[in-house]
Amino acid sequence: MDNQNTRNTVIFFVCAFALMAIYQVFVFGPMQKKQAAEQKAKAQIAAVQPIAAAAPGAAVFVNRDQALAQSPRVAIDTPSLKGSVALKGGRIDDLYMKGYPETLAKNSPPVELFRPEGAKQGYFADFGWMGSASTAQATWTAPAGATLSVGHPVTLTYDNGQGLVFTRTLAVDDKFMFTVTNTVMNKGSAPVQLAPYASIQRQGMPQLTPINIIHEGGIGVLGEGQDAGHIPLISGSTHTLRMQAFKNWKKTGDTDINSTGGWIGVTDHYWLSALAPDQKEAIKGSFRVTTINNVDVFEANYTGAARTLPPGGQASEKTYLFAGAKRVSVLQDYGKTLGIPRFDDAVDWGFEWFLTKPIFWLLEFFHKVVGNFGVAILLLTLVVKALLFPLANRSFASMSKMKKLQPEMEAIKKRFPDDAAKQQQETMALYQREKINPVAGCLPVLVQIPIWYALYKVLYVTLEMRHAPFFGWIKDLSAPDPTAWGNLFGLIPYDPSKIPLAGTILAIGVWPLLYGAVQWLTTQMSPQATTDPTQKIMMQLFPLVFTVMLAHSPSGILIYWTWSSSLTIVQQYFIMHRYGAENPIDDMIARLRGKPKQALIG
Repeated sequence: MDNQNTRNTVIFFVCAFALMAIYQVFVFGPMQKKQAAEQKAKAQIAAVQPIAAAAPGAAVFVNRDQALAQSPRVAIDTPSLKGSVALKGGRIDDLYMKGYPETLAKNSPPVELFRPEGAKQGYFADFGWMGSASTAQATWTAPAGATLSVGHPVTLTYDNGQGLVFTRTLAVDDKFMFTVTNTVMNKGSAPVQLAPYASIQRQGMPQLTPINIIHEGGIGVLGEGQDAGHIPLISGSTHTLRMQAFKNWKKTGDTDINSTGGWIGVTDHYWLSALAPDQKEAIKGSFRVTTINNVDVFEANYTGAARTLPPGGQASEKTYLFAGAKRVSVLQDYGKTLGIPRFDDAVDWGFEWFLTKPIFWLLEFFHKVVGNFGVAILLLTLVVKALLFPLANRSFASMSKMKKLQPEMEAIKKRFPDDAAKQQQETMALYQREKINPVAGCLPVLVQIPIWYALYKVLYVTLEMRHAPFFGWIKDLSAPDPTAWGNLFGLIPYDPSKIPLAGTILAIGVWPLLYGAVQWLTTQMSPQATTDPTQKIMMQLFPLVFTVMLAHSPSGILIYWTWSSSLTIVQQYFIMHRYGAENPIDDMIARLRGKPKQALIG
């Protein structure tokens, strides 16, 4: 028996060490590398960044300012956006979001959305007509000193010298929606056939968020029915949500979808660029990828039906371009006012959308009431606990009876030390006599798993949680707790996370430690599944292992877990006290009072 216990102990610690090592290598390590890469990229953004000259046909990039200087420009200035329109091509290719700084640091620059072609990671929106007369490389004319702002549209003009005169009117609102109206007039003597198009291009694979539950890549709501590999059709909708992840885009190849109305675009974690035509127009939406000079160009576009312009005829096409932050209320407002279907599904609600959406709605509701998303999480937890209260009560009653029967269960094992089948038989008979269902204790945990995952998803994918503060040192609920016990929570001026492997443990903050303490107390209050001393130790160490593994989760998640477990402990304590079951809280109270613990039970 001692050899078996020793082997179990060794296996446990080997597994625990392996789990921590895997977490360091595949989760925390990549997060550190990503941060280092971002800092390096910011330091080099003003420098020329060529691809290796040894690669034949490789692209050579210039810095952002040099790329901007390659075309005359019209400035964009609104309460939410700043940037410019390139008159070469008439494209929107320079855009920053004013209300969203890159970090919480003072004087942090705003988040960049679009970047001109020629710079590394070019990203822009293009519009025009396909056919015998393309305007993709045309240089447009703009009114002198014009600035595109709210209530002040700008009209660009271009005459191709072959009988076609193009005008492009750009308008923008106070948030993130551009309205682009393209008109072409045929002043020639022969008919011309043209088809409208709108395109979003992203040149090069972007730096992706190292979390697998977040969709980044092509996205759109187009067509009807359901395609294999895409999110299923939601009841009541006439369009299907299509998602093309960056990492699979090249493998999948080009995808074309016929649709009436809808929208298509490219999404990051928090940011979106999307195109929407007139919702009555028949279009073909496409996700395409091409390789130019060793650079993969990811494109989401749509084309309308071809139109024949007789001499003296003209045609117009209106396109909406959303370029900005995926704030749910803003997306929903555009969906209602412009009739864009399921526009808020640009947020990756996931396969549990029937849970993630209500959870987000509740968080938004509580936030409007209290003004703090952290407090909103606490209130949401109370709602979840209230809904599960009857089930939890029955479960804890069963667990309390089981804990009270622990001495009898240990006696059964002593009577039949070498007969596991007899132990099981006698234990089940004991459960039947006492009317105990051993499975009932697991039900609240099983029910909460999808709720936990849904909240985890909401906190990760919704912009509303980004940079949302709680109290004290928690300035961003979507980021890990920034404190670390390894430097005495900031008293010692060094970053313990930089230490290989051990940094994962040393960088554990206040909220992860609180979570671990609460989980340990939860374990102590639960009936022991075994009388084996070694296995008991292993079970008691599991809270420590999970604390290490989950320490770098978003602080909002840890606040939810800690608060939820604390409420569970309170509810469980009163039920155990009622049934006279031994529990660690009564033990602690008895020691503080200097009385036997039996005096507190019953």
